Amino acid sequence: MAAERDSQAAASRSAAASATAPAPIDPAKVEVRRSARRSRTVSAYREGDRTIVLIPARMSHSEEQRWVAQMLDKLAAQESRRMLGDDALEAKARELSRAYLGGRAVPGNVRWVTNQNTRWGSCTPSERTIRLSHRLQGMPEYVIDYVLLHELAHLLVPDHGPRFWALLDGYPRTERARGYLEGVASAARLPHVPGQGSDCGAD
Repeated sequence: MAAERDSQAAASRSAAASATAPAPIDPAKVEVRRSARRSRTVSAYREGDRTIVLIPARMSHSEEQRWVAQMLDKLAAQESRRMLGDDALEAKARELSRAYLGGRAVPGNVRWVTNQNTRWGSCTPSERTIRLSHRLQGMPEYVIDYVLLHELAHLLVPDHGPRFWALLDGYPRTERARGYLEGVASAARLPHVPGQGSDCGAD
């Protein structure tokens, strides 16, 4: 009986883990890039819905397969830790408001949505709601922070004029985040970078 209970408990734990684990990586969406400049280091990053793995040019095929598997596992673990629920996302927004906007932008509701395919984020100042596209999930934390801060700034200034951009002057990674999003948008023809046209402005 004890063995049966242990087996059932293990199955329950496995099912729970499967429910929260990141979706498996599609091998067809993994691109390996060899570089003669690299002697030993291996790195990987997400580019839209693709995974780029950078390896030394002289690495054997078997070493390549081993390192790709390791880097995919490492990225998945990092993203699992970084994935924020709606409550944590709202707490993060309030933290960013205090840090960069003097706490003046107070959102009423912040959540992930799956129906935003033409913009990274949006806000409705009259309702003080902020919505972030699920496409941002798994991107670097500083990119998510930038989009959150961008939408928080819209709670104070609805357009993209000089007063709006002045609010973002204090965030040190604005240009880096915009560059990252521009690269993703260019590679996958995804939404444009917040601030360019009507991509991310207030509703």
